[in-house]
Amino acid sequence: MRVLLTVAVTITAIISLLFFSVTVDAFGSAATLAISSGTVCGIVSGASFPSISCSRVIDPPPSPITLSPNVSFSSISGGRGSLCGIRSGGRSLLCWNISGDLSVKRIYNGSAIVGLSVGEDQIAAEKADGTGILFWRGDSSFENVNGSFRSLTSGRGFSCAIDDNSTVQCWGSRRNQIQPAYKSISMSSIVAGDSHVCGITTVGDLICKGSNDTGQINTPKSSPFEFSNLALGVNHSCAIRQETGAVLCWGGGGDGRDSKGTFSPIGKTPLESIVAGEDRTCGILSANLSVICWGSNRNNLQVTVVPLLSVLPDICLPDQSSCSCGIDINSQVLCAGTGFICKPCNRFPPPLVPPPIPPPLLRTTRKKSKWNYASVIIGAVGGFIGVCSLFYLMITCVCRREKIHNSVQPTTTPGAGAPSTYGSPSASRSAIFIRQASRVMRRQRSGTSSSMKDRAELFTFAELAAATKNFSPENKIGAGSFGQVYKGQLQDGREVAIKRSETGPKAKKFQEKESAFQSELSFLSRLNHKHLVGLIGYCEEDDERLLVYDYMTNGALYDHLHSNRINTTLDSWKMRIKVLLDAARGIEYLHNYAVPPIIHRDIKSSNILLDENWTARVSDFGLSLMGPATDGEHLSMNAAGTVGYMDPEYYGMQQLTVKSDVYGFGVVMLEMITGKRAIFKEEGDKESPTSVVDYAMPNIVAGDVFKVLDERVVVLNAQEAEAVELVAYTAVHCVSLEGRERPTMSDVVGNLESALGMCQGSHVSVSTASILSSD
Repeated sequence: MRVLLTVAVTITAIISLLFFSVTVDAFGSAATLAISSGTVCGIVSGASFPSISCSRVIDPPPSPITLSPNVSFSSISGGRGSLCGIRSGGRSLLCWNISGDLSVKRIYNGSAIVGLSVGEDQIAAEKADGTGILFWRGDSSFENVNGSFRSLTSGRGFSCAIDDNSTVQCWGSRRNQIQPAYKSISMSSIVAGDSHVCGITTVGDLICKGSNDTGQINTPKSSPFEFSNLALGVNHSCAIRQETGAVLCWGGGGDGRDSKGTFSPIGKTPLESIVAGEDRTCGILSANLSVICWGSNRNNLQVTVVPLLSVLPDICLPDQSSCSCGIDINSQVLCAGTGFICKPCNRFPPPLVPPPIPPPLLRTTRKKSKWNYASVIIGAVGGFIGVCSLFYLMITCVCRREKIHNSVQPTTTPGAGAPSTYGSPSASRSAIFIRQASRVMRRQRSGTSSSMKDRAELFTFAELAAATKNFSPENKIGAGSFGQVYKGQLQDGREVAIKRSETGPKAKKFQEKESAFQSELSFLSRLNHKHLVGLIGYCEEDDERLLVYDYMTNGALYDHLHSNRINTTLDSWKMRIKVLLDAARGIEYLHNYAVPPIIHRDIKSSNILLDENWTARVSDFGLSLMGPATDGEHLSMNAAGTVGYMDPEYYGMQQLTVKSDVYGFGVVMLEMITGKRAIFKEEGDKESPTSVVDYAMPNIVAGDVFKVLDERVVVLNAQEAEAVELVAYTAVHCVSLEGRERPTMSDVVGNLESALGMCQGSHVSVSTASILSSD
């Protein structure tokens, strides 16, 4: 009987590990909240991007301040006297002197990094490609390490992480005070304090090792996977109960022998995550994503509500592949379109309760009773597995319903190739979006929401003919992938752009025209974003196919770049970079928030339109297709697009990926920088036409960016010059011949955000290639 019960418990533990261990995260390292020198900082949700806001933990706390540069950050970590943050995209690491004048230094600029962890002196981060750990500052005992690690964390004089064998590895002068204590223990996650480390084992047990001066390693009794989200200070430890979100702390006093010295600093109030620093712990309230802090003195708890609002509950990840339980439905609002927040997996699994013994078993023989026990236990375990499977299927269905694009891919006939010159969140989490409805709605109207668009309006051909004065030539404003575009005014006064498919002897084959029409209608009726052109409605009568869009007052980017006299609005680098950032966010939305991703296939400056506020929007989805759902895969088909913007891999090898759009956008960036067309011929030049890629790339690679800049735009200062250089170098990477060498659109967005921040005067001017040493 004991053997069978042991087997049942073991099976249940394994199932619990498989289904629930994903909720165990280390929050003592890279997070969205950090403490340093009595100051708490958080990455707060903003209309444009998540930025860092800080406030002193005193009573009453002062108004928060935004750290400069005011640009997008993905994660932060605090140490003694300093706070560090990784820029969105992971290619830059900045640190601030929190205990002093808030001066900032760029510590690193290079390949992407993640898993930031700041100790007393040292700074550590994992390489995003999983090949090692980099160290800055500290002494010679902190040397760069090769290998794959997770759960990187740092304390005073040591840093630790978990290797692929679930073994704790440590570095630094005090490594031997921690690493031997974890020998032969398989760990899932760890978090460091000043001189002790706590973590969750692979079977869900909570253990702590190291200094115990104040009882900080006297862990409370717990069930497997009961706790997660650990936070360790100098003399105390805290953890969040997975089932309720409530915090339990221990240590902070006594002589180290008090094994029952636990305390609940804020009662049963649920939190999203917690971090600790010195003698304080802070957490993000589930109710409204604000911040609350408390000290470690259990006999005189001082709880402070810090005025940091809308702090991200978790790190915005660049893609959703690592989200085991789907993405938070509010990711688009919270991350401002810059990434995904993983949805928390199911809370603590139900405990194994031995099944009751039915009366007949009491009257059977011992041998028969054992077999009945076995049957009941096996049935219980099987039932538990069935419930887990059912729950998994329900979660899968909910996640699928949350994806913004789930329609069947329209059948699209590629155009002729042209030659190329080369469930839902918790109720407590949802409450914030109810109580702050006006703020969220403002963000939705600004385009940060990924909610579906209302059903497109159906117009009659007569209505649209009247709106355009019977498609008068004077109303014609351009051409799209399958027809002409006219300005019109509907009966209710709305100004619109109406795209009409070609008719008459010059018309495309009906099948191609119908395919382009259905493609745009299918995609745009399901997508809603500030940086995508808005579809109002359509008309489908006989052979007539028309689409009705929001009217873009300032027309196409192409016309402004390549007219004889550039519009004064685009005669500054700040405005040009802002327009590029707008368009990049629109394309990023297509690649990251549609499942499978949407490949535009015709990214060019004439398909980037500008509204009355000079906000850029991507238009013309007549050639768009759903891309492969898995990274590294491609669609095989004949090339279609526009000469000068087409991906060489796509044209030459008929391999279409999202990186094909990245190439096209790289050409647009070079157009913006140089003022040249994608394919151009200098006045009086008798040679064959030149591509802007061939014209600009050699000079930019050689470091002579200013030789190819548009002479109509003046560089105002060194910060703006650095911003333009960053845009130029990013463009060069985008037009790499091989798709695998091109950045993702999220990377491009991150670099453009950085460049725009430089133009706004909030950037510390240093060379983009520099790696600064610490003081």
